[in-house]
Amino acid sequence: MSNRPLPDPADAVYSHDVPAERPWSRLLKAGQTLRIVDLEGQQAVDALLYCAENPEERYSAQDTMRVQGSAYIGLGTRLVSNKGRTMAHVAADTCGRHDTSAGCCSCESNAVRFGEQTRYQHACRENFILELSRHGLGKRDIVANLNFFMNVPIDPSGNFTVVDGISAGGNHVDIVAEMDVIFVISNCPQVNNPCNGFNPTPVRVLVWDRPAA
Repeated sequence: MSNRPLPDPADAVYSHDVPAERPWSRLLKAGQTLRIVDLEGQQAVDALLYCAENPEERYSAQDTMRVQGSAYIGLGTRLVSNKGRTMAHVAADTCGRHDTSAGCCSCESNAVRFGEQTRYQHACRENFILELSRHGLGKRDIVANLNFFMNVPIDPSGNFTVVDGISAGGNHVDIVAEMDVIFVISNCPQVNNPCNGFNPTPVRVLVWDRPAA
């Protein structure tokens, strides 16, 4: 958790509540701060980042974990691209546990994990496809993603599973863009594992023009 002064929501240049199960995206300019607020607690937020100038440069979970030497995302983490550049960094975090290993849910993975009857439930992959189309991108542009507020402990043998989230209502994470990025969110609709407490809820996004001093 950062001890830097919290930016005043009244100074935000943008504020929006993303409904449960829905996608969202925005072009973040270098130096802008994005805050994601878990309004009710235990809500996973899947995210992807793309370089606005050249979307073929995008978030790389592998490079981010390698550079950090950690499988988890938290305060101070640099979000690294597939070209080895820092796209953004985590400047504040009141939750303390974020994942970048478990990927996003899809209709296909739901069917495999939870039974054929779940195949037609809405999923994050479909949210990403819908939102990426607004930026001229498609399903082939979906890569391994971030999962803010999602609790995915990894045991010494490398096995991991999604367990109950530790995020409480009002927890937030601040991400400061270090280049112009397209930031894409799926407010996760998963109801078959505990990543959303089996009850998807809204989240709030706010944008400030510059980080707090």
